[in-house]
Amino acid sequence: MYRKTISPSVLNRLPLYLNYLRSLPAEGPEYISATALAGELGLGEVQVRKDLAEVCSQGRPKVGYPVTDLQSSIEEFLGYNNVNDAVIVGAGKLGMALLEYGGFRSYGLNVVAAFDADPTKLGTAPGGKSIVSVDRFENLCRRMQIKIGIITVPADAAQKVCDMMISAGIKAVWNFAPTHLKVPDGILVQNENMAASLARLSTHLAEQFGKK
Repeated sequence: MYRKTISPSVLNRLPLYLNYLRSLPAEGPEYISATALAGELGLGEVQVRKDLAEVCSQGRPKVGYPVTDLQSSIEEFLGYNNVNDAVIVGAGKLGMALLEYGGFRSYGLNVVAAFDADPTKLGTAPGGKSIVSVDRFENLCRRMQIKIGIITVPADAAQKVCDMMISAGIKAVWNFAPTHLKVPDGILVQNENMAASLARLSTHLAEQFGKK
């Protein structure tokens, strides 16, 4: 199926709309308007209407969008109906938390295993998934055709892990290490920079409460 290309800003907002739609009770309204969504999420009405028009053509003037159809359209556009397998490298506290989190599947992600170089961490996690020696990484990824890799190792090891992932055929990297990764063209890196997020929170608090 042809998939439209949309801007990263719209792509970032679509999950917000989807999460809200999923939170609505089953006995809730059959239709929802862009105005209502904008009000609930604190966004501009025109912006919401343009965003929804990118993925759903079922909107009706003065009525809105059928909730079920809109939710399905966003899920399909984001690929949540097609589960993608992923692996984690780094079985520390963060890696283990991600490995055991069951909510990824509703967003089209299935974490199949974690890898680590520390032999004391290998075995079966509490949730039943395996923690495997990093020596087996490439073989397993190629055999299972894994395309998504999640990095939860320290910053000084992240580039080496990223290179290993790319060599194993991974095309998209979700990076939790606080460092910039260098990758070839065609490889997507999504950084989760918790240090930057904390800096924004701290700056906001300082601005709000640090002034006298």
